[in-house]
Amino acid sequence: MVNSSTTLKQYIDFTNDKDVDVDISITIKEGNKSVESIRKREKVIRVFSTILLYIVVTFFALLMVFPFYWMIITSLKNNSEILSSTQTFFPTIVMWTNYVYVFNHFNFLTYMTNTIVVAIFSTIGTLITTIFGAFAFARLNFKGREALFMVFLMTMMIPGEMMVISNYITVAAFGWIGEGATLMDAYAAMIVPFWVSVFYIYLLRQNFKQIPNELYLAAKVDGKSDWSFLWKVMVPLAAPTLISICILKFMGAWNSYVWPNLVANKDEFRLISNGLRGSSFVDADSGRVEYGYQTAATVLVTVPLFLLFIFFRKYIMRGVGRAGIKG
Repeated sequence: MVNSSTTLKQYIDFTNDKDVDVDISITIKEGNKSVESIRKREKVIRVFSTILLYIVVTFFALLMVFPFYWMIITSLKNNSEILSSTQTFFPTIVMWTNYVYVFNHFNFLTYMTNTIVVAIFSTIGTLITTIFGAFAFARLNFKGREALFMVFLMTMMIPGEMMVISNYITVAAFGWIGEGATLMDAYAAMIVPFWVSVFYIYLLRQNFKQIPNELYLAAKVDGKSDWSFLWKVMVPLAAPTLISICILKFMGAWNSYVWPNLVANKDEFRLISNGLRGSSFVDADSGRVEYGYQTAATVLVTVPLFLLFIFFRKYIMRGVGRAGIKG
């Protein structure tokens, strides 16, 4: 309940009508609290809420960063310290030689070259099929378009592991795997089966549907073909989503493990993710895995993806965010 009291004092000199001095003081009370005390309480609550918010955000940020920090310090430890029952948050002896070992005894450059080639061509192929598929489902009117698109979406429910056998039989029929396979065959086996992504087609289709249909009709009036409208209007307008697709596909190809390990029969065909699980990090005498060397190689593999995400994260957020809005 709000109680208000107003004290009004006026001193008027009747001898001179121009000299009027008015002093008004207003006090508003809420219960037994004045306005000033209410303001102080709200300020304290606001400051306390801000401090609590920063504490929670900082805690979760450290929780996310800690695995990366642990990976880095592990890459600078020797194997005995890593396997010790007493773990330290900083290496007792900094082992920079772990990184030297990666370049000298681990086929790092070959694995990285294979990974970069597969990631780039997988991204380019996926980008092309995604643009054409999304344009067809978003702009072209043909019978059964919505039914076909629903079938496409239903395939997203099928786990990728269920397609491994059929994909393996397909690439084997082309002679891309086996003893007589060449490096180009291995590249084709790791790239071609994954050029089509239903999720990326759906993502880009939603973005294409945001583009006003009036632009398409105006282009038709001007005599533009669907091909010209696609590359001159729709692709530039959907650039943030396309950049997001490129980055996500590149990261997925970079981190792929199961399929490349299945089709790359020779060591010189393997990707970096498969090379990290190879015998290069196993001690020949004890048969023990040298985790310091292995973690050092993992750091070198993770850094490019980490930098890629840092510099292009705004495009990923913008592209995915725009794809979820229609109208």
